[in-house]
Amino acid sequence: MDALINQFSYGLFFWQIIILLIVIFILGKFAWKPIINALEEREKGISDALASAEKAKLEMARLTNENEQLLKEARAERDEILKEAKELKDKIVSEAKHEAQDSAKKILEQAKQEIEEQKNLALAEVKNQVSSLSLDIARKVLTKEFQDQGKQEAFVADLLKDVKLN
Repeated sequence: MDALINQFSYGLFFWQIIILLIVIFILGKFAWKPIINALEEREKGISDALASAEKAKLEMARLTNENEQLLKEARAERDEILKEAKELKDKIVSEAKHEAQDSAKKILEQAKQEIEEQKNLALAEVKNQVSSLSLDIARKVLTKEFQDQGKQEAFVADLLKDVKLN
């Protein structure tokens, strides 16, 4: 080690410092500026990318919120449409039911009227036939009863007893 310390030369040291300064100057003039510029550009690119990523993140959050809101609105609209459809179905079913009931009542009333009319016609015809038969029977009975003059006089006398004179 002593040999290394004894070999120190001030001239060599001087020239090494000058060469180092020249290398630093050349590097500063030609290499460091492009390297620093490249580093600054890279730093700027990274910060721009981070800003863009943050913007994209915010935009995605906004879009997600909008999508959720649209989904809520679509669900609400779907529920409203389903509710209206159910109400319309219930209304149509109710109207059809009422119409069917009204129609059944009308048909039943018409049937009752027709039955009553037919019954009245049948009763009238039966009455006509009974009265016709009764008249025929009475005519035949009276004809047979009053063939004899004595029976006619007895009948008139019998009727006169029942009648009171005023």
